[in-house]
Amino acid sequence: MKDTFDLLVDTNFPRIKRSALDTLQVNLGYLCNQQCLHCHVDASPRRTEIMSIDTINDVLVFIEKKNIKTLDLTGGAPEMNPNFPFLVKGAKKLGVHVIDRCNLTILLEKGFENTASFLAENEVEVIASMPCYLEENVDAQRGKGVFDGSIEGLKLLNRHGYGVDSRLQLNLVYNPQGIDLPPGQIELESSYKKELKQRYDISFNHLFTITNMPIKRFGSTLVSKGLFEEYMQVLKNSYSKENLSGVMCRTTLSVDWQGYVYDCDFNQMLDLPLGRSAESTHINSLLQGDVSGQDIAIMDHCYGCTAGQGSSCGGALI
Repeated sequence: MKDTFDLLVDTNFPRIKRSALDTLQVNLGYLCNQQCLHCHVDASPRRTEIMSIDTINDVLVFIEKKNIKTLDLTGGAPEMNPNFPFLVKGAKKLGVHVIDRCNLTILLEKGFENTASFLAENEVEVIASMPCYLEENVDAQRGKGVFDGSIEGLKLLNRHGYGVDSRLQLNLVYNPQGIDLPPGQIELESSYKKELKQRYDISFNHLFTITNMPIKRFGSTLVSKGLFEEYMQVLKNSYSKENLSGVMCRTTLSVDWQGYVYDCDFNQMLDLPLGRSAESTHINSLLQGDVSGQDIAIMDHCYGCTAGQGSSCGGALI
């Protein structure tokens, strides 16, 4: 895999600083039952990195100490970490809103048949990958058969009340293919709701459009196809200054499977230390400090969050 780090270092992206921290995004490991082309984590069934119970306890201590409002769980497939239920229950006891970034097909895998009911019982918000409502587009990006599994996963969540009961939020994520930016989020959400309802009787709450980042597997694919510079130009030509105030790194910290902290999930994948520091920072070392007002580590990939309508883990910014 071709590393794009050196291609992103030199940047004229504007300097930005942190606001008050309210969200902790935690990567529970790179193990996944899928291997998607757009994956910036390079997750797959072959990965062995998994967050330990000791580090999970460190996360819970940090959440309580810092009065974190939202815990956003990612992977890989976060549910494949055997301590996923322990972390969810621990966070809920602290009154924290928990998000599970689910690839849907994991809900059908052997050993995970009760995951959907567990999520519903604990009122965990599910943000599910669904790059298209057409089978050929999904399978091309995420692997043969993934579309059918995703549809079954959505139906299973609907049966448990997701997308129907107001307490059980089910939000979908759209990632574009190739070097295009996502289309308008509001218009695309309307199309998704219409098509998924008519074709499969599936309901959901919202659709989030997310721009693909030129790092890890997607970045490597761009380089291999000779499209990296063209894609970066698309991002830069579409830069919108008004997106700067809403980028997720201002209020979110990203934690890797070993407990080290980064300004965002993308910086984590680039091993770009928190706040432009020289060395990695462990979550335990932040218990006594305050990250508000600190510089955010930036490189050229940051244009991915500020291009067009903007992009964050919660979808478009404007």
